[in-house]
Amino acid sequence: MPTAALLAALITVTAFCAADTVARSYPFGPRTRSVNDLGNQYVPFHAHLWDLLHGRGDGGLLVNWQSGYGSSFLPDLGTYLGSPFALLVAVFPRDEIDLAVYVITVLKTATAAAVMTCLLLALRPGRWWVAGLLGASYALCGWSLAVASYNPMWLDGLVALPLLCLAGEWALRGRRPLLGVLVVALAWTANFYTAYMATLGAGLVLLLRLLLAGLPRRRALAAAGRAVLTVALGVGLAAPLVVVIFFGTRDAYPGREGDFVPVATQDLLARLLPTTYSYGSPAVYVGLTALVLALALPFHRAVPRPVRAGWTLLVAGVLLSMQWAPTQLVWHAFATPQGSQYRQAFVLCGLLVIAAWHALAYGPPDRRALAAAAGLLALIVAVASRSILVRPYIWPVLLLAAAGALAGLALLWLLRSGATVPGLRVGRRRTALTALAAVLLVGGQLGETVATSAVDTRKRLSHMDDYAPWGERQQRQADVIARADGWPRYRTDPGREQTVSNDPLLVGGQGAQYYSSLTSDVLSRTLTALGDGWTSHGRSLQSLDNPVTDVIFSVGARVHSPPDPHQTWLPQHNAPVTVSRQSVPPLVTVHPGGSGGAGFGPSPYRNQELMLGARVYTVPRLTVRTVTGKPPRQGDARHPGLLITAAGTDVRKPAITASCPAGEDVYLWAPHYSGTARLADGEAAQFRSDAVGAKIAVMRRLGTVPASGRLRIELSPDRNSRVPDRAVGCLDTARLRTAAAQLEATGATKVTVSDATLHAELPAGSKGTAVVAAPRIAGWRCATGDAPATPAESRHGLIAIPLDGSSTSLTCTFHPPGLRLGGAVGAASLLALILLGTLTAVRRRRAPGPSTTA
Repeated sequence: MPTAALLAALITVTAFCAADTVARSYPFGPRTRSVNDLGNQYVPFHAHLWDLLHGRGDGGLLVNWQSGYGSSFLPDLGTYLGSPFALLVAVFPRDEIDLAVYVITVLKTATAAAVMTCLLLALRPGRWWVAGLLGASYALCGWSLAVASYNPMWLDGLVALPLLCLAGEWALRGRRPLLGVLVVALAWTANFYTAYMATLGAGLVLLLRLLLAGLPRRRALAAAGRAVLTVALGVGLAAPLVVVIFFGTRDAYPGREGDFVPVATQDLLARLLPTTYSYGSPAVYVGLTALVLALALPFHRAVPRPVRAGWTLLVAGVLLSMQWAPTQLVWHAFATPQGSQYRQAFVLCGLLVIAAWHALAYGPPDRRALAAAAGLLALIVAVASRSILVRPYIWPVLLLAAAGALAGLALLWLLRSGATVPGLRVGRRRTALTALAAVLLVGGQLGETVATSAVDTRKRLSHMDDYAPWGERQQRQADVIARADGWPRYRTDPGREQTVSNDPLLVGGQGAQYYSSLTSDVLSRTLTALGDGWTSHGRSLQSLDNPVTDVIFSVGARVHSPPDPHQTWLPQHNAPVTVSRQSVPPLVTVHPGGSGGAGFGPSPYRNQELMLGARVYTVPRLTVRTVTGKPPRQGDARHPGLLITAAGTDVRKPAITASCPAGEDVYLWAPHYSGTARLADGEAAQFRSDAVGAKIAVMRRLGTVPASGRLRIELSPDRNSRVPDRAVGCLDTARLRTAAAQLEATGATKVTVSDATLHAELPAGSKGTAVVAAPRIAGWRCATGDAPATPAESRHGLIAIPLDGSSTSLTCTFHPPGLRLGGAVGAASLLALILLGTLTAVRRRRAPGPSTTA
């Protein structure tokens, strides 16, 4: 078994790296592999883990002070970094974080291959090298290559499925109960989301194994009970993390909701074939050797009929469950996933490989079974050929791989049937046939997998956003931020011209930028009310380059970088990285009155003033004209604002005119506008939004009001857009400086911040409400002086603590919601496990030993 597992891992690593070499992808070529969430989430979160492991991060396991002005980190840790493989980042240099994530990805995939190989040999003995080949087929399935390779946290589910099936085997045989519980706990801790799907899949496998075992009812129920107890105790041990993630999900911004729409049959069947790719269809490719064997299973007469029927029906049932909305919800924990809707496809891939193993472990399929499998494969190809996913380059790969698979399996059957090879003795004949079969099967598997992975890599780059690996730009930003950093006296924002959506985690600093599946609802709504922009339906918040919000959130240094040169679609210039500084109040300020008051209104300018506590904006009436010189049409209740069409000329463009005091700074807030806006002879400011609501534009500064007081903003929309009625705000910077000085004078005299504790010293006699410049996410408790801590109040989305003038200090501590409950469940599970282990040990000791009498 170790040799087979090692072979599976070797095939997997070879194919994975060879494919990236063929695709000229990082680290074997100039093309980046950081597409979509890999560049935006996983690499930055691993970089933050590196910082924490080396004592360099702001915050700790409970609070991440770098993102979103202070966010709960334990749910993110469990979601993105729960795998033990993640700790390997510590042994890499910080500037090789992309390589660290790549190595982790390869190791996870190879581990999945090795564990699946062990599972196959545990289910039934067979040829070790074929088990290794099928284990690699599972690890290099379409789901792994097309989806999980840039979502490395999901690869823990790829490892978990065969591990949990092994735990099910132990429960069936009454062996290794403690190890089974630890396996479940490890799987659910590494990534509970895919572990849930893997647990469902392993449960189906165990149920079939119980039915096929033919055990007496009492023994079958006892085995099922052991399996349920194993899962319950394992999940219970993982509860301290799983429950925290559940509560974090409950408090997260809701994001997008949608209905499941199954893919067409031809597209589904096309994804069984090599070199097909699409984002929205299930990637169920497992290699043609495994597919042919799975197709041959129903016709393989050497396999017992119940085994044939059972595994065939299980594969077919899971396949159909992926195409029906109610069962799709069950697979995804009753929540419609954002993005890829077939995240459970790896379970079907695993079942296909297990079915293929049963078709071979009872002896290679005979001519009848292989002919039937070839016929079914031809039918699948014929139907799939109508899919747009089937491109011309598939045919040479498909034909060569099919020929190699069928020929190799036919040789194995000839070897079993005792066929002779002229001129060779029996021993040499068997060695020659075995070697030729291995070359055909392994070579064909490597060839088609390399081609499939290379196509997936190239297709992702053409269909998704991509980001450069760590390089000169990121290093320069990190160096500038490190020199400017003054935390916790003030925050240093990495800047508006972002490199990825989690710049603070990647290059340092403390800003509004934050992208996570667990972005809190209060943070997203608060920053949106202040004029911030976002992507990913509200879960990826951007930096808000605005002096008022910088005062509110104590951003004393702001980095300004040129546009990312990797994003060639952006207007490029070679300006140096600079830092602008602003005198800002401390993290804790004192405001008159209580924590209640009026809520946010429709104007972000008035909302900023509400949080600042001073009037600093002029919000003028606007005159908006289209290219024809006429007023634009008003939107409706569902789509409010003035409609600006993309039609225009270089001579005449849509324009906004207004009047403001001379010298004030002009800002434009147009969240649903896409294009550029330009004030007089100033530089064009880019606004990015989309028509489906996944992205809204951030408020931007356009320039200064001229001496005449009349301002004209020319619009160059790149699609039909909307502009709000009060889109323009003119900022009086003198008033802002006065307001900031007042808050600084009455604010905290000293602020210290650790992982989950903030302590502030206040001026004597402070009354009103102390406001901490951090979102009031669930879990904060505060106390003044020696008073007992109580849940923090909220003032316009920020942490607020009432003051009566008697205390000169306050302390706020953060306890992640669900940690106490999860800890209690975990402790109870651990106690139950210890008791069960003790009872088992006592029972074994009291059991009579073998008789020593003759």
